[in-house]
Amino acid sequence: MKEQYFTSETINALSRQWLKAYAWSEKAESQLFDIERAALLILDMQGYFLNPDSHAYIPSSTAILPGLNQAASFFRSRKRPVIATKHINTVEDAGMMGSWWSELITDNHSLSDIHPDLKIARDEVLIKSQYDAFYHSDLAAVLNTYEVDQLVIGGVMTHLCCETTARAAFIQGLEVFFLVDGTATYNREYHQASLQNLAHGFAVLTMTEDLQKESQS
Repeated sequence: MKEQYFTSETINALSRQWLKAYAWSEKAESQLFDIERAALLILDMQGYFLNPDSHAYIPSSTAILPGLNQAASFFRSRKRPVIATKHINTVEDAGMMGSWWSELITDNHSLSDIHPDLKIARDEVLIKSQYDAFYHSDLAAVLNTYEVDQLVIGGVMTHLCCETTARAAFIQGLEVFFLVDGTATYNREYHQASLQNLAHGFAVLTMTEDLQKESQS
């Protein structure tokens, strides 16, 4: 079920291949990226998913760190919001997460913190409790403060929190940009399926290194 499909050597070529295969060029041309309207949302890059000792370890997760840090630095340089979610549950707010999964990521879990290699400031962290980062969180309020109507999504897992949040953002009227090389999950089948689904009805697929080029075009 798990495989390391992204490594530092494979991530660019593989992502470019998938971008070419699944992206809708018509949508990319009509929904142009504008950094002055955008926010970067990085989902759940916590030790729980990035530490090899964790049962929930995502083998490809560390390969997306350099690109996410580059994207975050670019957004900050343009004074646009960078938001990194931290998934935390209590028994009371877990809902179906509690019965579906064998373990909750509680606040006192030893691997609940965001991985130190993701360069995130404390005031950029937002707590969430469900796959959908908008659900019972402050995300919508933060985006409204910065007059955001474009949301760039990266992080883990591609097919769970990232895809669910992308769909939710679309429903809320945001233009969604989904990072092919800035998201990761357990295997390439899950990753590719999400890319195909989102490109068809919810998001423009893009690459982390293309954000800056697109904002200057």
